[in-house]
Amino acid sequence: MRTSDFDFDLPRELIAERPARPRDASRLLVVPAGDGAFADRAIRDLPALLSPGDLLVHNDTRVIPARLRGRRGDAAIEVTLHKAEGGGRWRAFARPAKRLKPGQRIAFADDFAASVTEKNEAGEILLDFGVGDAALLALLERHGEMPLPPYIKRPKGGEAGDRTDYQTVYAAREGAVAAPTAGLHFTPELFAALEARGVARTFVTLHVGAGTFLPVKVEDVSQHVMHAEWGEVSAASAAAIAETRKRGGRVVTVGTTSLRLLESAADEIGAIRAWSGDTRLFITPGTRIRTADMLLTNFHLPRSTLFMLVAAFAGLDRMKAAYAHAIARRYRFFSYGDACLIARA
Repeated sequence: MRTSDFDFDLPRELIAERPARPRDASRLLVVPAGDGAFADRAIRDLPALLSPGDLLVHNDTRVIPARLRGRRGDAAIEVTLHKAEGGGRWRAFARPAKRLKPGQRIAFADDFAASVTEKNEAGEILLDFGVGDAALLALLERHGEMPLPPYIKRPKGGEAGDRTDYQTVYAAREGAVAAPTAGLHFTPELFAALEARGVARTFVTLHVGAGTFLPVKVEDVSQHVMHAEWGEVSAASAAAIAETRKRGGRVVTVGTTSLRLLESAADEIGAIRAWSGDTRLFITPGTRIRTADMLLTNFHLPRSTLFMLVAAFAGLDRMKAAYAHAIARRYRFFSYGDACLIARA
């Protein structure tokens, strides 16, 4: 497969700069299995589109203010953390990274600095902040910015509203540097309607890294290397999924992150047990999806690993047709945009 196979033209004005208000006012494109007709619905229709006994699997990661602006001497440095290594150390992307070297110090505030301890060929660095993890999170809350994707334009320093908008209402476990954006559509009112319908929910954790925004720079898709992300499926969540399967209910993953985590935790027949660790799983057409019957997800960038994942889930031609439908009907794209509910091919 070639990266160009996953390209499509998207008008710039369809990229959402702000979320829908309220959150559950977003539109929803329903993509049934096979060649069934697409349906233009709304997120609030989700209870009617699911059945009693179905199970929603949400990613409860919490986004931290992982973008930092600092200085190395007279040079301005922007850093985006992307993976915790423990003990106050984080892997990060830096701009500009060219002149950074191990042993150098980046100051972010009078009481906040980090030392560069490693630098990889691709420009990724390892930072040691010299404080414990809890103290570091407190410093990030004070000095950091929400790490919005590069296609969302904000003034320097960001906007205060993004600290709430770029966070699911059920975010619980700190560690992500990008939001699981399909979850941004959910509200307490929508959860109540789903519960009344008999649709259950469970939570898993995948700390989404900034690598999710990195472009695929190789033309041969098989040569792309995914950045590692840490995740965990609890015994209770694994049991809820197994029980849903036993009863004949459908497993509906909320977001590509939930799907990647379940596929990482599954055995050869798709059974899921308690699991934790790093995953670099790269799902592309030809990958056998074993764990989910439906996927609720936003609309993704052309040539991205996320568009490759939805193409694996429903078929490349099918998803290209769905995206063409969405563009023609002026759906809003990307993190703050609308969503689609996709049945597995």
